[in-house]
Amino acid sequence: MKIAVATDSNSGITRKDAKELSAFVLPMPFIIDGNEFFEEINLSQEEFYQKLEGGADVHTSQPSPEALKKFWDDILKDFDYLVYIPMSSGLSGSCQTASMLAEDYDGRVEVVNNQRISVTQRSSVIDALRMVSLGYDAAGIKRILEEDRFNSSIYIMIGTLEYLKKGGRLTPAVAAIGNLLKIKPILQIQGEKLDAFAVSRTVSGGKQTMINAVKKDCINRFGGLDPDNVEINIAYSHNVEAGMEFLSEIKAAFSGFDIYSAPLSLSVSCHIGPNSLAITATKKLKTKEV
Repeated sequence: MKIAVATDSNSGITRKDAKELSAFVLPMPFIIDGNEFFEEINLSQEEFYQKLEGGADVHTSQPSPEALKKFWDDILKDFDYLVYIPMSSGLSGSCQTASMLAEDYDGRVEVVNNQRISVTQRSSVIDALRMVSLGYDAAGIKRILEEDRFNSSIYIMIGTLEYLKKGGRLTPAVAAIGNLLKIKPILQIQGEKLDAFAVSRTVSGGKQTMINAVKKDCINRFGGLDPDNVEINIAYSHNVEAGMEFLSEIKAAFSGFDIYSAPLSLSVSCHIGPNSLAITATKKLKTKEV
């Protein structure tokens, strides 16, 4: 059996990355001032933030059924089965749409709903590719990834409250007070939803809050703070300098870990804006050859 692994660009996997990994990536669409754009096709990271910060009306969207089916059909010309790993069903309806469409493929397409986004979604793609190489079938890969869905945490410190206000998640008055007081909200993703976690008055305090939360999760939920047991990664939105500074601090806080860093998924950045920092912890899958 030839099994392909595919995902969407919410994973942060670029087309170049996908080629190196031997995976496939579906570009996610955005509606900007009423026009449709596709990540990496006619919308770069830089262009996205220019439009977002310029006050454009930016909305996330999901691939049309026709686009998704064409994407799958093209892959299945060369493969027997396909494992498709979209972004978390709690953050988008695209996973549910994909699951419905897969019913027409007679078991050849397995849609994985394991509640991941950005660098944690990327980790799932790499796990799936490893399981393919170890001889797992597509249904088995889906089952294992979904059983593992809650073994990951994401903490995000927001750079500005402006975009939460714009999305209706904060009243203008609360956002104005928050910006005046320089409050740094910290959000979390545990499974499906993006929720409030903590508030800090300083950037350094917010970073430490996230580091402490990750260490606690590793010890209490993921079996211990050990590079053989858990992976620690970071993401950032439209501030490479701040991202690299954060990376250095995380490497110091988690000595011995191989830390991966990448720009935060645009689907998340759309709602929280630039200058945000995120740290993730994901329990490593222990898979053996079958």
